[in-house]
Order: sequence, then structure tokens, then C-alpha cells
Amino acid sequence: MDALIASLKIAGSGMEAQSTRLRVVSENIANARTTGDTTGADPYRRKIITFGNEMDRASGINMVDVKKIGTDQGDFTEEYDPDHPAADSKGMVKYPNVNVLIEMADLREANRSYEANLQSIKQTRDLISSTIDLLKG
Repeated sequence: MDALIASLKIAGSGMEAQSTRLRVVSENIANARTTGDTTGADPYRRKIITFGNEMDRASGINMVDVKKIGTDQGDFTEEYDPDHPAADSKGMVKYPNVNVLIEMADLREANRSYEANLQSIKQTRDLISSTIDLLKG
């Protein structure tokens, strides 16, 4: 039974990590066209998430966790728009280093990982329920 409880904890940590990833990706998509507030100011910078493993000392199992949420130091894109409030003296506006296609791919991958962990929890729950039914019998 301890292995089943451990699998619940591991899958739960995976769901939590992917949930955070979904939030970060959603934030990137929402800010894909957010410019700086003033002339020449830097726009929104894409956030990236790094996972790590963490030993749960009480149970002795390795679980996934969010190690760090950082920023992508890639170059901003620039577009010519002299009428924009954030345009510099040359009429160029800096836009975030967010590629919506990449974010959508990350979103799909995070969603699938979340669903896989959820399915793992459902299967484990069914096994625990079957074990309890056998013990009652």
C-alpha cells in the first residue's frame, strides 16, 4: 500500500508543477504584445520555468517541483511604428520575446503531462479501492 500512496504523491507533485507551467505559459501568451510604458522602455520579457526533483524526507520519494521561474534573455523583436507611445526616436517599438506558436506547443505539452498525472492518480485510486474491497471480502 505504501507504493500506491507514493505514486499518489508523485503524480500530485507532477500535477502541481504542470499547473504552474500552465500559468507561466498563459502569462506569456497574455503579454505577447505588451510594450514598455515609456519611450524606449523594455517590454514584457518571456518567463521560463525550470523543474527539479525534490526528495520528500518523510516518505523517501523523489518528486518534481518548480526549481525556478526565470526570464528568457533572448532579444526583443522590433517593429516600425512611429505613432506608438513606446516608439524610440527612430520610430521603432520593442515587443516581447514571446513566440505564441512556441507557447502554444508548451501549453499543449503541459496539458498532456497534467492529464497523464491525473490518469495515474485515477488508476492508483482504483487499485487502492480494489485492495480495500478484497480486504473486506
